Amino acid sequence: MTTTSSSHEDQTPKPVAAPVTARAVVLTDFATPPAVQAFALRTAEPGGMTVACRYGGICGTDLHLARGHLDVPTPLVLGHEGLGVVHELGEGTTRDSNGNPLKVGDTVMWASSIACGTCYPCRMLREQTLCQNRRTYGVNRSTSEASALRGSWADFISLEAGTTVIKLSANIDPIAAMSFACAGPTMIHALWERRPVKVGQTVVVQGSGPVGLAAASLAQLGGAHVILVGGPSERLAAARAAGIGHQHIDIVADGAASALGEVRALTGGQGADLVIECAGVPAAVDQGTRMARRGGSYLIVGQYTDSGNTSFNPHQIVYRQLDVIGSWAFTGAHLGEYIRILPALTERFDLSTLVTAFPLGDVQEAMRRVGAGDVMKAVLTA
Repeated sequence: MTTTSSSHEDQTPKPVAAPVTARAVVLTDFATPPAVQAFALRTAEPGGMTVACRYGGICGTDLHLARGHLDVPTPLVLGHEGLGVVHELGEGTTRDSNGNPLKVGDTVMWASSIACGTCYPCRMLREQTLCQNRRTYGVNRSTSEASALRGSWADFISLEAGTTVIKLSANIDPIAAMSFACAGPTMIHALWERRPVKVGQTVVVQGSGPVGLAAASLAQLGGAHVILVGGPSERLAAARAAGIGHQHIDIVADGAASALGEVRALTGGQGADLVIECAGVPAAVDQGTRMARRGGSYLIVGQYTDSGNTSFNPHQIVYRQLDVIGSWAFTGAHLGEYIRILPALTERFDLSTLVTAFPLGDVQEAMRRVGAGDVMKAVLTA
């Protein structure tokens, strides 16, 4: 028997809700400037979540990515550092990585990378930063994935299961947290594990960008006397105003030879116990080896992307009997440590003054100003 509807109204097709779209900044290829595109916002993945991006930080690495200095897939949504508000929790997601209950509306930060846990560095070296299969939001996550929204330069980011996500307490200023969103955890890995800072030591930091200021502030927090070598003068003035660094040397105005002489004069002719390279300029390496004292250490962090070769005198390493150490990236645990000590950092240093916000649509201007050194730390706001 055939059944018919009792009313015409029941047969009227119900309206279909329009799909929700999200804006995101996409690096289409290395010859085309990153630009805003629209993507469908998918349901949060099981074990993951969708986060409404409040801030997406612009790191120097992002500029290198856009210039093709790293072998990454394109097209991709940029942005490997961010802070946002939980929009939707995926099935099975109830707590952050510290075990704290999570709900829609909570403010969170997330680690940029997910290690595989099975390759040789993960299993045997206990160095997840060296993971051979590391998946990094905003760096090697193509828009061809299940969700294209895998970067923080967007209205929303889709975080998958296995991401380290940490809820922020209400007393943490989000802008201050973004000042060292990538640089802070990177330097915690370097200074907590690769070459720890010791109380009373003299530390020279090469570079006055976010990585350099993160290195300097963490070294100060650890009880070291810090000499910041960088430039231009506006950046050093911003560092000084924020309380970062005990002495400041303008290598742009004074020149490399003068800066080396000033470091030696400030250290009684001996050099520093620890020199930290955060400039990202290959030529800084030769100078850095000469700024360390005999028996000191040289910690190289800033050469994250391949900016080319440099020449230096290896005699300086032998003559000074230097420990030369490299440090690469960070893990979720280092992000957790950064967030844990944020209250101490913000109490001692005025970090919010280092940040300049730009609307998402002004990404080209923001990147230009970061490249020119006109701003200390730029963030994009959705």
